[in-house]
Amino acid sequence: MGATQKVLITGAAGFIGSHLAKRLLSEGAEVVGLDNLNDYYEVQLKRDRLAQFQDHQNFTLVEASLEDKETVERMFHEHRFDTVINLAAQAGVRYSLENPRAYIDSNVVGFLNILEGCRHHGVKHLIYASSSSVYGANTKMPFSVHQNVDHPLSLYAATKKSNELMAHTYSNLFGLPTTGLRFFTVYGPWGRPDMALFLFTKAILAGEPIKVFNHGEMKRDFTFVDDIVEGIARLTKKVPEPNPEWTGDAPDPGTSYAPYKIYNIGNNSPVQLSYFIETLEKALGKQAIKEMLPMQDGDVPATYADVDDLMRDVDFKPATSIEDGIHRFVAWYKDYYGVK
Repeated sequence: MGATQKVLITGAAGFIGSHLAKRLLSEGAEVVGLDNLNDYYEVQLKRDRLAQFQDHQNFTLVEASLEDKETVERMFHEHRFDTVINLAAQAGVRYSLENPRAYIDSNVVGFLNILEGCRHHGVKHLIYASSSSVYGANTKMPFSVHQNVDHPLSLYAATKKSNELMAHTYSNLFGLPTTGLRFFTVYGPWGRPDMALFLFTKAILAGEPIKVFNHGEMKRDFTFVDDIVEGIARLTKKVPEPNPEWTGDAPDPGTSYAPYKIYNIGNNSPVQLSYFIETLEKALGKQAIKEMLPMQDGDVPATYADVDDLMRDVDFKPATSIEDGIHRFVAWYKDYYGVK
């Protein structure tokens, strides 16, 4: 990312967004971060993430929501971005069962505002976060971007699939190059407190039980945050082009006749939840008290990323082991919360 590049990162105070902002600033980019700093989880954690780079001369924070149409329009008009990376979203599968409207407001209405900003202000490349949850009821493993994903199991997944459809429409109608990234269970330092690793660590250290869904039989393609950021950073330089071999007789969901592309970013190595917990117990030096529970509504039994396209196009495959990744998270957690 060159010094002349101006990049918008939405969700800049978020888990992935803050890691990415720090990375792109270190490479000389000028970064504008949009975040509403909402209280879905502890706001202080978001502010502390931002504090790592908020005083950087090439960083500007815009505190607003994606669905704030006027502010988003004004920001695009003032800054003239080369690249937009949309990571802001109402996250979480389980919360979508309780508060569905938050997902439509942020993930659909908000994404439309981003698409319109890109369309009207000459953005050269829109990269946006999708999710492995779009695979829904699919069972053929590993999950490939060339499979159809028409059976989501949660509203969160449906909004992420909607983003992909909306992006394709803008790629088709307006020639906007769009790249969708399906992230697979991201974890690591500065992670989200509502995710399993954070919840488990907090509970185990406090001697409280952890909720183990599907009796620990679920598998997840846990992906370390540094690998996610590496993938995004490489893909900022890989502007999608039309696929000349695309045909409507056998439509490929992962590419298009328009400048549109979808990638998985996952570790390509699923880990059983029970082993994930064992690894965390070793890192903490403390046993978990387990409350075994059935599968929750909206969850899937397994995720497993096919990353062949990522490897082919940007010569990268996530490879951080679960042992190394959990160790690094635990070290950060103990330092951040002052755990002895």
